[in-house]
Amino acid sequence: MADAAAPPAVGVVVLTQGTRPTELRRGLDSVLRQEGVRTDVVVVGNGWDPAGADPPLPDGVATLALPENLGIPAGRNSGVTAVEGEWLFFLDDDADIPSSTFLADAVALLEVRPDIGLIQPRLQDPAGRPAPRRWIPRIRKGDPGQSGNVFSVLEAAVVLPRAVFERAGGWAAPFFYAHEGIELAWRVWDQGKRVWYAGDLVAEHPATSPTRHAYYYRLNARNRVWLARRNLPLPLVPIYVGAWTGIQLLRWFRRPAVLRAWFGGWVEGWRSDPGERRPIRWRTVARMTVAGRPPVV
Repeated sequence: MADAAAPPAVGVVVLTQGTRPTELRRGLDSVLRQEGVRTDVVVVGNGWDPAGADPPLPDGVATLALPENLGIPAGRNSGVTAVEGEWLFFLDDDADIPSSTFLADAVALLEVRPDIGLIQPRLQDPAGRPAPRRWIPRIRKGDPGQSGNVFSVLEAAVVLPRAVFERAGGWAAPFFYAHEGIELAWRVWDQGKRVWYAGDLVAEHPATSPTRHAYYYRLNARNRVWLARRNLPLPLVPIYVGAWTGIQLLRWFRRPAVLRAWFGGWVEGWRSDPGERRPIRWRTVARMTVAGRPPVV
């Protein structure tokens, strides 16, 4: 029988390509300082061997080297089987958690609120720069300290029960980059649970722009189409894609080069195989609508 007094066990997955040694070390140190939990930490090298890191990784941190860059979702998935724990914490290699009780507080919330299946904390820039509005994953942004239901997560720092993650099928491996946090959130909602933005829990992440990646616009569009094709009831697929197509036209109509890249990905999304289709139930659509955001925009 398990010791009832044993602290919660959290499996921590940190994905990296080895290009941010200072930030990686800061994030790992913040995890190893956690109180009130047992952590099992793995650093997954996406096309890089973290065992040869310079400077070396802290003692007690396991490593997993992937021979090639599998993309962010598949890389994170690879790390899950390398750690033990009833709870999972995913942390970007340029993120950290300033409070030493962050994980204990997150697990306590999940234990007292079993209706919550996934937590995204409030993110702030460690240098004090203004946080991008997109870090608050709701339509009405409001006060960043206000907690509530959300329907997507910024993947830089998230906590959830392992059982919920496994029932969701993990991160969307085919996506490579972008929108995997929406799919995971939808699949948590489809389990009868809710996704929670915890404004009272804080993680740090630099305020960078996602458009710094050359493939951003193409994958943003392709994965938006794939997201609908993989997860929505068929009647909602064209509505969702149509709504986001209109949004992009309004957003980028003065930048034809951006639109060309975006529509290149849009076409790819329809022509290519998105992988496993697991449409959410109409009951879930209704719950999400009542909770504040129907999955059509």
